[in-house]
Amino acid sequence: MSLKEQLKSDLKDAMRSKEIVKRDSIRAINTMIKQIEVDERKELNDEDVIKLVQRGIKQREEASMQYKDAGRDDLAQVEQEQIEVFKIYLPQQLSDEELETGMKEVIAEVGATTIKDMGKVMGTASKKFAGVADGKRINEMVKKLLA
Repeated sequence: MSLKEQLKSDLKDAMRSKEIVKRDSIRAINTMIKQIEVDERKELNDEDVIKLVQRGIKQREEASMQYKDAGRDDLAQVEQEQIEVFKIYLPQQLSDEELETGMKEVIAEVGATTIKDMGKVMGTASKKFAGVADGKRINEMVKKLLA
């Protein structure tokens, strides 16, 4: 079952069981998918949908922080609940140990020795760990291992 089919099925289930946050979150994902498909006139595959979900999570995290800074904890809570629903549609994330092991392989592969080689490592690592680790975690691990 493709990710888009899974979203469609889960939307129906959420509507039947009256899970409002889940329903609204899935609708938001579907809206992002349709927007890209209409604008670019192409059918999105699972990898593209995963990237959109990651972008949606990042947007909601930023919104949540802004709401907290403005003292609107109620709105920040809504964003956090949506983030949790979005994470359901991401592949299983790597643990810190798995990421560190993988990053050591990438560093050896590109021959990086100092923090100046970070760009080479980030390029390769971002492709290798797309979907299973976000860029922020990859960046922090590279700094840790090359420092």
